[in-house]
Amino acid sequence: MGFTIGLDYGTNSARALVVDCSNGREIGTAVVEYPSGQQGVLLEATDHHLARQNPADYLFVLERAVRGAMDEAKHNEPGFSVRQVLGIGMDGTGSSPIPVNQNNVPLAFEEKFGGNLNAQCWLWKDHTGYAEAAEITEKAKQMRPQYLKKCGGTYSSEWFWSKLLHCKRTDPEVFNAAYSFVEYCDYIPAMLTGNTKPEKIIRGICAAGHKAMYCDEWNGLPDKEFLSALDPALADLRDRLYDKAVTSDQPAGKLTAEWAKKLGLKTGITVAVGAFDAHMGGVGAGIKEGTLVKILGTSTCDMMVMNADKKLADIPGVCGIVKGSILPGYYGIEAGQSAVGDIFLWFINHLVPSKYGKNQDQMFVELAKKAVKQKPGEHGLLALDWNNGNRTILVDARLSGLLLGQTLHTEAHEVYRALIEATAFGALTIIKRIEEYGVPVNEIINCGGLAVKNPLLMQIYADVTGRPMKISRSDQTCAVGAAIFGAVAAGAFKTVGEAQDAICGVRSKVYNPDQNAHKVYEELYSLYKTLHDAFGTAEWSGNLAHVMKKLIAIREKQRKS
Repeated sequence: MGFTIGLDYGTNSARALVVDCSNGREIGTAVVEYPSGQQGVLLEATDHHLARQNPADYLFVLERAVRGAMDEAKHNEPGFSVRQVLGIGMDGTGSSPIPVNQNNVPLAFEEKFGGNLNAQCWLWKDHTGYAEAAEITEKAKQMRPQYLKKCGGTYSSEWFWSKLLHCKRTDPEVFNAAYSFVEYCDYIPAMLTGNTKPEKIIRGICAAGHKAMYCDEWNGLPDKEFLSALDPALADLRDRLYDKAVTSDQPAGKLTAEWAKKLGLKTGITVAVGAFDAHMGGVGAGIKEGTLVKILGTSTCDMMVMNADKKLADIPGVCGIVKGSILPGYYGIEAGQSAVGDIFLWFINHLVPSKYGKNQDQMFVELAKKAVKQKPGEHGLLALDWNNGNRTILVDARLSGLLLGQTLHTEAHEVYRALIEATAFGALTIIKRIEEYGVPVNEIINCGGLAVKNPLLMQIYADVTGRPMKISRSDQTCAVGAAIFGAVAAGAFKTVGEAQDAICGVRSKVYNPDQNAHKVYEELYSLYKTLHDAFGTAEWSGNLAHVMKKLIAIREKQRKS
């Protein structure tokens, strides 16, 4: 059946993966880190909301990752030949728009804008447009409430229009110099296929629907009247964006001779339409109706699908309900948490004493060794997992973390466990919201580095949710999903589901919930939900005096048992 290549562009690095279409065997892979900034991210010391990326890094890693994966494939599979590669799929983070000129060249490549952070790619985790996001939400409530119903009721600072509007207001020179703005998951396929006209690029429904308010029900992007009410410049820009977005099983074009030579591939192989990394990770993990896929990394993305022939209610607080965004023919539902792994890294880097180890790896191991010995609630702590804001269900980037219950005897491993539990409570809040609106969660498959490397976290997630936690067979499900779309677009499979049956799988190890632990966590979750509503919603009213006392009562009971 041949081979397919998946390109997975993450926050700190990019990966290329060569997959055997007949059985899903991964025969070659290579990871290349972005050379610019701090672990690939361009930051600004005076504004912690700012996060940008150098588009030149995307080209730097592309050739190196693909050639590295091909070399490993040749070593692992002596009969492998580049002539057997049928297609390429690609995923990236989002919303991560790049300001480009009329030839689809990033403004950051021009000498005039080379050192200007606003001319770089506006990375997904950039929250500088939080005020603009709130303004877009309010304007949509007044003029186009239907726009909000498909994106959870609140527009986010992580998304497309808030970033563009913030760019217009803070750096009009960059905004006016930009002929268009292109999500980088659309930019890479366009570049590989030689499409140099921004308005002609084949755009993916994933980025368009979840981040740019695109929907076929209102003929694509938001209308000019609405955009003009925000800023006439946005209405003018609309003509230079796109009219139609398509699913990722469609071809974006054919690999050009120039890029075939750079990558060591044959000219003319199919390049699939791009999508977000987490969505392709969901496909690579085997997502289907009733299955919740959790991508666990620096942040999390939770995904589900429902057959598009069924009626699906609008779900407040999610990151979008978009037809075809994850699987063609299904509604894609996205939710997530703005920080999970990032919270643990912050704790390790800033607050863990040296007695737990000399480096990150040692500290994580030692913290886990001590934390696993504790019973739920024994530490007497409760945290809110909002160190980078709340993505779902509150959609508020300006919320911050909280740790309650510490004493003069609190140890670092107890705080570590409480932070893991907080992210688990946040995950349960998402599950409850999705099920509340008629989408049953029958199975949970986890993927990403945390799922594979952190058994303590997986067991706590099982105990908190009361549900088994499965783990995808592949360590690199985003790249697998991209490879699947590359294969389908090339015609190796008739449908994505057929490709998933051949390529995807889960591990034999399943983390099953401990029912005694689950009962305690139900008590703790009720306290978490009280804090969640008290600090996160304007509607809440009540008294928090019982929270500390209840935590102490649970702590004492668990220490005596």
